[in-house]
Amino acid sequence: MDPWLIWLIIAAVLAVAEIFTLTAALGMLGAAALVTAGAAAVGLPLPFQFLVFTVGATVSVVFLRPIALRHVLQPQAERFGIDALIGRAAYVVSEVTGLGGRVRIDGEEWTARAYDETLVIPPGATVDVIEISGTTALVYPRD
Repeated sequence: MDPWLIWLIIAAVLAVAEIFTLTAALGMLGAAALVTAGAAAVGLPLPFQFLVFTVGATVSVVFLRPIALRHVLQPQAERFGIDALIGRAAYVVSEVTGLGGRVRIDGEEWTARAYDETLVIPPGATVDVIEISGTTALVYPRD
């Protein structure tokens, strides 16, 4: 079997292993094996193939992996779904108490409860959405 094919198989195995581990290290080693497969296809002797693999793996794991992980582990820039509703203003449609009520958030009606169960919020008041619990918005009146 040709050496370039062996390096190609190693690169494929490392790429598949990376899919299951998501560590970025095995992907970098797979990329180094892919570069080494190219060097072997050109006809580089085996000791130099190992040197190419070692240099490629070292450079990618030491220098590129921290950059890749920094980009992957960044906090989510925007909130989506019900998380985006938290902190928004809502308009009380029907009286909101600790037991229930209705509010309008961005044009949609939601069931609501007062965040402070002792409060009674009259219709027409503006409230802030503090939390979403299931399909119920927990709200607190604006002062």
